[in-house]
Amino acid sequence: MSGLDATHDPARRSWVPGADGHADFPIQNLPFGIFTPPGGDAPRGGVAIGGHILDLRAGLAAGLFAGAAAEAAEAAAAETLNGFMALGAAPRRALRQRLAAILAAGSAEQGRAAACLHSAAGCALHLPARVGDYTDFYVGIHHATNVGRVFRPDNPLLPNYKYVPIGYHGRASSLRVSGTDVRRPQGQLKAPEAEAPRFAPCEKLDFELELGVWVGPGNALGEAVPVGEAAAHVAGYCLLNDWSARDIQAWEYQPLGPFLAKSFGSTLSPWVVTPEALAPFRIPQPSRPEGDPAPLPYLLDGADQREGALDLALEVLLLTPAMRERGLPAHRLARSNARHMYWTVAQMLAHHTSNGCDLNPGDLLGSGTLSAPDPAGLGSLLEMTQGGRAPVELPSGETRRFLEDGDEVILRARAAREGTVGIGFGECRACILPAR
Repeated sequence: MSGLDATHDPARRSWVPGADGHADFPIQNLPFGIFTPPGGDAPRGGVAIGGHILDLRAGLAAGLFAGAAAEAAEAAAAETLNGFMALGAAPRRALRQRLAAILAAGSAEQGRAAACLHSAAGCALHLPARVGDYTDFYVGIHHATNVGRVFRPDNPLLPNYKYVPIGYHGRASSLRVSGTDVRRPQGQLKAPEAEAPRFAPCEKLDFELELGVWVGPGNALGEAVPVGEAAAHVAGYCLLNDWSARDIQAWEYQPLGPFLAKSFGSTLSPWVVTPEALAPFRIPQPSRPEGDPAPLPYLLDGADQREGALDLALEVLLLTPAMRERGLPAHRLARSNARHMYWTVAQMLAHHTSNGCDLNPGDLLGSGTLSAPDPAGLGSLLEMTQGGRAPVELPSGETRRFLEDGDEVILRARAAREGTVGIGFGECRACILPAR
């Protein structure tokens, strides 16, 4: 498997309390993010390790980094990770290797590094980068088929789907970090039997279980990124909940696609999990079903087909106000996997730039909802409830057709395989506030 080095060693241990065995952030992960420490005057870059954050600004002042690792640490210590993302893979790897050495059990730098740690519980987390552009794809074929059955029972999957990585340009201004409440949107709603629409709060608010992809080095306007080089333009991954107002969407999406039904808010997990951390969990792109067309040549690369997919377990949980009041835990609604992407991340990025569109460091790509082929892995309530016709029953005795005010949705991701130390993404969560 390509990309493996000493930083992935399952025998490596850390001196940081709680890091060994941590569900999300053992020493084999080391994701980057932006945080403000208690009493801090400004956001700065940090690295998650167990239940702590290593302050890169403090680490630089303590002389923990040199050479290429210092160059990368300087960029990653800024108020956003855009400059760090622009550096590309080589400096990022150098910093990862140095961090792994500093945080490893027996490190000579333990004393200096310990002074740079903050308890994550006392820190505020921010969006990792300033997002100039956000594009949401539709590469979850099971979701696309299920949604198509709701709106087009006789023709659920349009013929272009298996030729084109479908996507639309989203709204970057309403992206928010995990933990930020989401306000129920208002918009035009039109019942099938009504003569005209009405303006009212959304009645069919939904979540979408997605994988987010952070763009690293960009490309010049007019210069496409070949699919075989696209992986070098990926800075990392996160979780994405692309909230959807299904009733607003049903009325407005023809003929130009999503608009206000999608632009009122999208929630991102705060940590950027690097391609290097995910190297042990690369898998071949699943074979296309018999009869499906092969990708056009500009979307086909042998290396990408051999290890361009990710074995990444995804889950969505729901916590209602009644469950919260009764002390009940969040209920898992679905469990899926990133392996169900019909197109790889490299194919998404290559197609995005194939017309000469320029991407920039810190741009965000969304996978679209990643549902599994079985009923236990559906990534949206629209699918689970068959458009609201079959409500979901919860352990509290409640039911849900769509989200209600006070509901909290939690997304999680975890990569694990035999012979490795599993890593996670941290949570992507937000609570629904009533419409104003």
